[in-house]
Amino acid sequence: MILREQLEQREQEILSPFASKVAETKGRQYQEEKCGVRTDYQRDRDRIVHSKSFRRLMHKTQVFLAPEGDHFRTRLTHTLEVSQIARTIARALALNEDLTEAIAMGHDLGHTPFGHNGESFLAERHPGGFKHNVQSLRVVDILESSGRRTGRGMNLTFEVRDGILNHTGNAIPATLEGQIVKFSDRIAYINHDIDDALRSLVIKETDLPEDSVKVLGNDHRTRINTLVNDLIQNSDGKDSIIMSENCRFYMEKLRTYMFENVYHSKTVKKDEELDKIRNMIFSLYNYYENNPKELPAESRTLIEDYGIEEIVKDHIAGMTDRYAINIFSTLFIPKGWK
Repeated sequence: MILREQLEQREQEILSPFASKVAETKGRQYQEEKCGVRTDYQRDRDRIVHSKSFRRLMHKTQVFLAPEGDHFRTRLTHTLEVSQIARTIARALALNEDLTEAIAMGHDLGHTPFGHNGESFLAERHPGGFKHNVQSLRVVDILESSGRRTGRGMNLTFEVRDGILNHTGNAIPATLEGQIVKFSDRIAYINHDIDDALRSLVIKETDLPEDSVKVLGNDHRTRINTLVNDLIQNSDGKDSIIMSENCRFYMEKLRTYMFENVYHSKTVKKDEELDKIRNMIFSLYNYYENNPKELPAESRTLIEDYGIEEIVKDHIAGMTDRYAINIFSTLFIPKGWK
């Protein structure tokens, strides 16, 4: 049997001096008895994977709204791809794979239905605005329970919480493992969104920027391999995660291309469809704000501490695409007489 103490000792012996050692964690908000066989970072990953919010990612849009095909990415498959890329990089750099995986698995827990469009419409309606990374932290800190008797939320370690919050935006994660996830998120979504866009015939291979393809590769596998190896080679032995200027430039050029030709494409997201989603989110928000008794019981218990608007925002952000559609239909679409 391999015990937790042995795993912690193994980290001290094997991992890089720049790695986050679980024995040196800044800890949890609430004290807990240690597990006999799992480290704290392993427990954090398990809590995330077993949460309701993680399961709901399966039915949340990545890019394509209500895709008909079986092979388009969802928010869950995106999360798994980020995790795999991040673990590869962490392993090669002798950093903490368990911490890296926990951050990757939790980074998008707060994402809305209907992808970034849902995020922007909820931000427009909610007085406090909305950012999915901030909501992801709120999910693990408050909204999801791990069955403990003390406090709210999953009671994750500081390092996992920091990586979740700072996986996007200008802030730099406090750990190298968090920095890896930040890069891996971008590597994953740019390349798998290209793959989905090609499959859906929204773009063609020959449409991609020629110089980016020449530097990074002409297929999905090669581009990811190029970017991952570049990160590993440039970060080895350093106290930060670094991508070469050359690869960063051409990756960002691909990202710009995707925004112009896919993410903001009228073919992928017709104005009338976006108007429907905006109307759906606004209507649901208004309904629950005016009818708080219709919120789930576990949500209603939080109203006194956080206010009705915050809890309505939480409820809508937690919806899957299909659940939002079904609830909207139930509330606002007339039913025929039988």
